[in-house]
Amino acid sequence: MAAALAVGAGLPASANGAGTSQLAEPRSVEGVVRDSRTREPIAGASVGLVGAPGATFTDGDGFFRLEEVAPGAVAIRVERLGYRSVTTDVRAGGDLSVDVEMEPSPVALAPVVVTGAVRARRADETLRPASVLAGDELQSRLQGTLAGALAGQPGVLATTMGPATARPVVRGLAGDRVLVLEDGARVGDVSGSGADHATALDATSARRVEVVRGPAAVLYGSNALGGVVNVIRGEIPSAPASRTGGVASLRGETASGSWGGGATATVALAERVPLRIEASGRRAGDLNTPAGVLLNTASDTWSAGAGTSYVADWGHAGASFRSYRNDYGIPGGFVGGHEAGVRIEMERASTKVRAVVDRPQGLAERIEFNGTHTWYRHREIEPPDILGTLFKLQSTSAEAVVRSAAAGPFSGGAVGARASLGDHSFAGGLHTPDSRRATVAAYVFQEMEFGALRIEGGLRYDWTKVDPVRDDPDSDIGRIADRTFGAASGSVGALYVARPGLIVGVNAGRAFRTPDVGELYSEGPHLAAYSFEVGNPSLDAERGTGVDIFLRYAGDRFRGELTGFRNAVSGYVYAQPTGRTSRVLLPVYQHVGNDAAFTGFEAVADWQVGGAWVLHGTASYVRGELRETGGALPLIPPLHGRLAVEHERPAWFARAEAEFAAAQDRVAEFEAPTKGYALV
Repeated sequence: MAAALAVGAGLPASANGAGTSQLAEPRSVEGVVRDSRTREPIAGASVGLVGAPGATFTDGDGFFRLEEVAPGAVAIRVERLGYRSVTTDVRAGGDLSVDVEMEPSPVALAPVVVTGAVRARRADETLRPASVLAGDELQSRLQGTLAGALAGQPGVLATTMGPATARPVVRGLAGDRVLVLEDGARVGDVSGSGADHATALDATSARRVEVVRGPAAVLYGSNALGGVVNVIRGEIPSAPASRTGGVASLRGETASGSWGGGATATVALAERVPLRIEASGRRAGDLNTPAGVLLNTASDTWSAGAGTSYVADWGHAGASFRSYRNDYGIPGGFVGGHEAGVRIEMERASTKVRAVVDRPQGLAERIEFNGTHTWYRHREIEPPDILGTLFKLQSTSAEAVVRSAAAGPFSGGAVGARASLGDHSFAGGLHTPDSRRATVAAYVFQEMEFGALRIEGGLRYDWTKVDPVRDDPDSDIGRIADRTFGAASGSVGALYVARPGLIVGVNAGRAFRTPDVGELYSEGPHLAAYSFEVGNPSLDAERGTGVDIFLRYAGDRFRGELTGFRNAVSGYVYAQPTGRTSRVLLPVYQHVGNDAAFTGFEAVADWQVGGAWVLHGTASYVRGELRETGGALPLIPPLHGRLAVEHERPAWFARAEAEFAAAQDRVAEFEAPTKGYALV
């Protein structure tokens, strides 16, 4: 038996291990987590409500306490390295005492995913392929960048111009086609507009990072053509703090001589007013390689944040503030570039507000409002201290979502609306006109269940206007004027439980992406990218139609998933090298739009070969091609995978891992083939 649950609130436990209590007011859920074999308490287990952003950890006696749990049926999720994860259903309404038993197992159950779905579900129950890094696994994989930590997950790699600039590539799609979120909100940087631009967030304090692969435009709109990466911190607390607690980490790296760490703490300002504070930093020197030191790759990254809320019987409301700074180098020696490289100074400040009403009247189960304002500045500096390129962005967004309860065959749904406004400014050598970008969107999403069959469907419409501050009908790149884009997106999928542990499913979605300001209007040198960029004011929106077919199996000793996908994108925008150089010897890139297709597969498996020994394996492949000619698209990764053997105990683990990549000789014009490699 994987888990046992005993509940005490003056009522006996039921036959399946769950009792109920019907007291009227929300109180708390507390209990003890134990080893099912030894009955010893388990310290450091993560305990939280499924679907809620917050979580607590068991103390040395295995004790936990969740405050102000709303009345009604709730699900509690318990996770710990070396144990099979446990999800239990209880009916809150008074003070409950819950005992949870966890079975030691090196093969964990699928983690819970909240990104890209109406409600929280296990990863093997989602209609979109998803993966999660959390707890000890996340901490062990954290590197200098978010993309570096995610690289090697099924279908995920990283593109980089240096150790500090890595950005995730999902199924061959990169840049702003992969939407990066922070607690469900857009980061508000310009990392998608250049390979030299780092993502302006630090994942050191994250509780978990979720990756949803494939088009997810219905819930998120533009930029989710390839997938979604959500860094979940719980910046705005959703539950009172029953005690002061926190976590701290330190890490180092010999290859760059880096050191860094972070700390997070939650305290109670008042009975219903928790405060969460955090700080992190990392300092790295130039990267050492087998060929010598790669100069101008040092970096300094610092981040701090605080969030608070008022937790009431009806829900909670709060706000948070975050400051982020990253100074890093781009190595030199490229054609047209500075021999000593370029330094980049990046700053970001963001404020978020959030209000949630739980279980209002009518069919609504939850009402959410989220607002975000972000200020961002990015300076590219050439030696000795000359400003070469400047990007500035101020963005404001607001979103309201009503999540519906189950009614008849409908198991849940969501109706929402979102509006955003972004002011883009440029300076230095990049001659892109300052522009304003406004977006308004509305969407509906619904789930239906018919026994072993679950169906999901959704529709969304977005309207976007990009308005440069000046019109120029005689520009060298074409007429510079305001552009308006309107796009509908939708998805439908079905998941069928063929038998316990075996799931098959299919998901089809139509997504879109509007060209960014640089793709439309840029004309000039981009210093740190070592390129001369030419925009195309006549570009249309990208429209992608994607299909996923997957097979999942989960048993006591083996868990695996195999997914095949195809994503056909009309008007796919990319920077095409022209073979010419500018007067300062920078290679000239022209933005063009052509029809493209991405086809591939992903596979992942965990196999307990005996005792505490486990084999882990992943493999991913994508073929990107122009649909008209069959020619290769630029920057498409080769066949890639990982194989690891792990000995895992509840108190410790040891792991050996090998990463491999095949040679990539199917390259676009002006690209060079790359050799395969294996890294142990």
